[in-house]
Amino acid sequence: MTASDAMSGRDAFGQALLDLADAHPAMVVLDADVATSTKTLAFGRRHPERFFNVGVAEANMAGIAGGLATCGLRPVVSTFALFLVKKATDQIRNVACYNRLPVVFAGGYGGLSDSYDGASHQSVADLAIMRALPNMTVVVPGDPTEVRPALEQALGRSGPTYLRLGRNPSPVLFADAPPLPTGQIRHLRAGPDLTIAVCGIPTHLAIQAADALAAGGIGVDLLEVPTLKPLDHEALAASARKTGAVLTVEEHSVIGGLGGAVAESLARRAPVPMDFAGLPDCFAESGDYLPLLAKYGISVDEIVAKARRLLAAKPSRLFTRAT
Repeated sequence: MTASDAMSGRDAFGQALLDLADAHPAMVVLDADVATSTKTLAFGRRHPERFFNVGVAEANMAGIAGGLATCGLRPVVSTFALFLVKKATDQIRNVACYNRLPVVFAGGYGGLSDSYDGASHQSVADLAIMRALPNMTVVVPGDPTEVRPALEQALGRSGPTYLRLGRNPSPVLFADAPPLPTGQIRHLRAGPDLTIAVCGIPTHLAIQAADALAAGGIGVDLLEVPTLKPLDHEALAASARKTGAVLTVEEHSVIGGLGGAVAESLARRAPVPMDFAGLPDCFAESGDYLPLLAKYGISVDEIVAKARRLLAAKPSRLFTRAT
């Protein structure tokens, strides 16, 4: 694993559409009049007969995609995550999910990445909503190199997929690593003291936090979780049993996203103390992206602080003090 030049998820997505076009001739792309922002424009120019700009009509776009899927095509629906998930939920649920149609819903500008437009454009509940829909696969790439294999695997799936993408550049972390199959966790560090599970853009922050904790003698079992649904229950449970405490990190509300998924899983298989680094139960505001993440607890310093507090509360340590 190496970190190199940064790239945004939306740029990786736009390039992946071009790269996969010939190998997947049934793939068509639908966009809601934001092709310049979502980076589908290059695909539209190269393959105009396979590109449909439906205008600012996200619900119609999801319904049209369902119809195209029943005709044997592989629609990729692309717009801002907030508007895709909130304005087209009914069509996504009743058309794509209910009928298990192979539609890829690419939510760009996920999390706080549309930072300057404030709460009206920031998508911090999309994972909770999409994860709750039956038959939906939910994928959150941890770096730009995970976008293409995630899209390619989604194009080969028999049901719908939600692919969450970011606007801002993030470090390329996995250029030398093999593509990860959907539903599997990437084990980044091995350690006995604490599990940190992370998804999406904050992956590079979690790596830095794990390194800082290691410098202080704390061994982190670091798991990148690019697939929230289906979740890799066995890998999570094995790590939790080994370390006895789990911290989740995500660019999303602490309600219903990665933290909720991990807590639900471990409650059934390996209950341990947990904490959650993510947006608290609030709307965010406008501002520079990285400072905004930090303000809402998504930073190296906050991950380290939460990890230390969680370690202090591990039952084994409490039992040691009691004796």
